[in-house]
Amino acid sequence: MKLLMAASEAAPYIKTGGLGDVTGALLKEFGKADIEAFLMLPLYRRIREKFPLSDTGHRMRIPVGSRRHEGRIFSHGDSLFFLECEEFFDRSELYGTPAGDYPDNPARFAFFARAVPEACAELGLRPDVIHCNDWQTALVPLYLKTLYDTPFFRETATVMTVHNLGYQGVFDGVLFSLTGLGPEWFTPEGIEFYGKINLLKAGLISADIITTVSETYAEEVMSAEFGFGLDGVLRKRAGDLYGVVNGIDTDEWDPATDPLIPARYDRRDLSGKGVCRKELVGECTLDRGEKNAPLVAMVGRLSAQKGIDIFLEAAEEVVSMGARIVVLGRGDEHFQERLIDLADRQKGSVFVKIGYDEAFAHRVYAGSDILLMPSLYEPCGLSQLIAMRYGTVPVARRTGGLADTIMDYAPLRDTGTGFLFRDYRAECLRECLNRAFCAYTAGPKWKKIRRAAMSRDSSWKASSMKYLDLYRIALGRKRREAE
Repeated sequence: MKLLMAASEAAPYIKTGGLGDVTGALLKEFGKADIEAFLMLPLYRRIREKFPLSDTGHRMRIPVGSRRHEGRIFSHGDSLFFLECEEFFDRSELYGTPAGDYPDNPARFAFFARAVPEACAELGLRPDVIHCNDWQTALVPLYLKTLYDTPFFRETATVMTVHNLGYQGVFDGVLFSLTGLGPEWFTPEGIEFYGKINLLKAGLISADIITTVSETYAEEVMSAEFGFGLDGVLRKRAGDLYGVVNGIDTDEWDPATDPLIPARYDRRDLSGKGVCRKELVGECTLDRGEKNAPLVAMVGRLSAQKGIDIFLEAAEEVVSMGARIVVLGRGDEHFQERLIDLADRQKGSVFVKIGYDEAFAHRVYAGSDILLMPSLYEPCGLSQLIAMRYGTVPVARRTGGLADTIMDYAPLRDTGTGFLFRDYRAECLRECLNRAFCAYTAGPKWKKIRRAAMSRDSSWKASSMKYLDLYRIALGRKRREAE
């Protein structure tokens, strides 16, 4: 099988969040399994600055609306390709600045989606499966059924992964011409969406297989509550919709070998975690507090999706319960301001760092006792997987991938890897934290939960095999169609 992954970001080349982590780690796992896998990314400025690339000599002229844009294909090794268009991608950021998204994003990613099959043809790369990710590449499956319905791609199947249905690539309907599609596709059965265009919808109606990043989320997106207006489309494709839970790069995230933390440790010898905790408390200038006061962390995007509102509502009472809190992330400005104000009012008890610092994130995961994820919805989540690997016990809302990856602690059986609550309310979050704090004060019980969390297999091995099975299903369907 010859696999091509198309994405707008992938670690270690470029990433803004989970999408980059997932595509990079999955590609790495396929490499370990000797799968012939290729990757195509836009050639952003930051990639050019950080990595030595080779010009393949291949040129493209990609139509976007009434204009044609020059593109070149660069490579890094034999399987990594970067599609250049300086007008679209030679910028300081991937999708926009703090002032807002780039207004030409629909043109930028229409270019990239069309450049993927063009680059394949230029390179003579005939993939069996193209795995597309999120709205930035969602036009690719539809292009293969329309503009590129050619002998070259006749047996190429497509898989579309939705990492977060909240981001759909919805733009003004007048921009439909940028796609190059015929007017029959600007309809409710096509990519029209309440008078606008919806680029993610293109992939959902045309890909051979659709996946989301956890089994529970695959069910949730077919509901009105979590479908963001596309639940009807997804219900129609229910037979082609699968959930495959994410993994993490267990080489990068390993407390036994991590060079970015003060002391190494594993589930058999947790003494190093105590060193990491002490160093983190000092680095964040937190009061040491009571001997049995837990250190609670939040790491990630500061947005309504992540439950920042109910956390802020509960935070002062959580501090009054003796906890110390560390927050690392960036996101909506009003949440950032409220968190900074909380840290000012609760000096010594709350530390907030706005932005993302990779090395500091490692130290937070290693030094904290509890990771808080009170998400309104969570397609999969990576933070809880990393936290458990570092013996930091998650307290989370029972939704999406959090429900699939965290085993709620059952005191009668004395089993579990974390603590879950269901209703999206601050009082439910406080009650769940109180359960965790009670277990924390019972030392042997907490060590058992911690070791159980560290024993969970969060590697990509099992999930990558599930993807391979889905690729085979998609390819089998495509070949039957072509006969």
